[in-house]
Amino acid sequence: MTQLDARPRAGDTVRGSAPADGGVRGKGLGGNSVGLMGSAVIGVSTVAPVYCLTSTLGSTAGEVGVQMPAVFLAGFLPMLLVAFAYRELNKVMPDCGTSFTWTVKAFGPRVGWMCGWGLVIATIIVLSNLAGVATSYFWLLAGEVTNSASVAALDDNKLVHITTCLALIAAATAISYRGMTATKGIQYALVGLQLAVLALFVTMALSKAGSGDASFATSLDFSWSWLNPFAVQSFAAFTAGLSLSIFMFWGWDACLTANEETTGSEKTPGRAALIAMVVLVGSYLATGIAAQMAVGSGTSGLGLANPETSDNVFAALAGPVMGPGLGVLLFVAVLASAAASLQTTFIPVARTVLAMSAYEAMPASYAKVHPRFKTPGRATITAGIGTGVFYTVMTLVSEHVLVDTIYALGLMICFYYALTAFACAWYFRAELTRSARDLVFKGLFPVVGGLLLAAVFVKTLYDMWDPAYGSGSSVLGVGSVFVIGVGLLLLGVVLMVAMERRSPAFFRGEVLTKETPALVVED
Repeated sequence: MTQLDARPRAGDTVRGSAPADGGVRGKGLGGNSVGLMGSAVIGVSTVAPVYCLTSTLGSTAGEVGVQMPAVFLAGFLPMLLVAFAYRELNKVMPDCGTSFTWTVKAFGPRVGWMCGWGLVIATIIVLSNLAGVATSYFWLLAGEVTNSASVAALDDNKLVHITTCLALIAAATAISYRGMTATKGIQYALVGLQLAVLALFVTMALSKAGSGDASFATSLDFSWSWLNPFAVQSFAAFTAGLSLSIFMFWGWDACLTANEETTGSEKTPGRAALIAMVVLVGSYLATGIAAQMAVGSGTSGLGLANPETSDNVFAALAGPVMGPGLGVLLFVAVLASAAASLQTTFIPVARTVLAMSAYEAMPASYAKVHPRFKTPGRATITAGIGTGVFYTVMTLVSEHVLVDTIYALGLMICFYYALTAFACAWYFRAELTRSARDLVFKGLFPVVGGLLLAAVFVKTLYDMWDPAYGSGSSVLGVGSVFVIGVGLLLLGVVLMVAMERRSPAFFRGEVLTKETPALVVED
């Protein structure tokens, strides 16, 4: 018989009371609102697979050529390994603070605070980008439906663009504010639409490959070498493609931040994250291979790496592959993808801020949960306002700065994912010799995943120093992307110091305690 000693569970302790169960607290969120399938759908939706594909297929093909499917697999590997770390940590601490809470328990309050900051700022950047993409595709779709170039051109009008963008942000904020039940229902429809259109595109692209049609003169025959990452022409090209691939998988951890609202909070979110990852990698591989077989990865014609179309592949391939009638479905799918992700991406940022506030690492006002909807209402609204203000200011001041901010996103992603992976191995360090399973899933997989992401973090920092990275702008000879990325992390340090003066108890480890879990006792 094996008995596991008591571990931290979400309790009912309120802000300001004595810590219980190592300080882990309940937040008052609506429990049992989402099941396994709903949680997996939220994970897929947050990643926005159709949007990621249309914006990244061409760029990845431009970096690594026909090895694009191999790079998708290479980007999937560290994310999968980190997903195991999330699963193991969630089993013992199903807390909506996820990365923040877990790194505090493993490494202490300051490392945990910075990890939470990395997640929050990355999410704000993504929210503003998604809102902008959804706005552009809204007017592009309107132009297609009305067959009017002047309607599509309305997106070029800054006033119209910003007004539409703010309206979409407001709608997404309102839906997220009303709770997980409202979020889940909409997401089933939007994710189902995305996957159905992708399946149709893959089928029709495969039928066009080798058809002899003049539009598809650059089509290629499938080769298993496409799945060999070692065939990439250079290490620099591989790392550039890998950075793009990692971005394409970011967001699956939204399953975990909804853990306190999920049925079976200890196990269901981890399983949902793995399901979401499998769906994503399957979709990416199928779409990438089908598109490459249909049009090739070259820079001429419909080739994926054609610089004139590589930043929006589906806009170029919709008509030729699916015809004028069905082609509009691809525009609908991209709009649905961006809009769906815009809504669900509020989940991780609002719940991370809620947890940080509940543990006294942020102002107390953000710990309030709506009495009816059981959501972090104030945190959700603040995230919506912050996103709207950020996007408006960046659009009016400098679109180059907005582009560079998006390029800096990869730095934040690798930062907090790697910290969480290392936190898993360190937190469970006393258990790693207990069994082969513990060694692999709590130690080996998280450490390897963390090291891979840390390597990408360092390489990205090095590349960002070059002014040619991103929009090509610089500050005192240093690339703007580097200045923005490092500047945002340093801003987190400044805010942390300010919060330490305001809430010293958290930073002394008196609220959420650093600890090592108890070992299993064999009877």
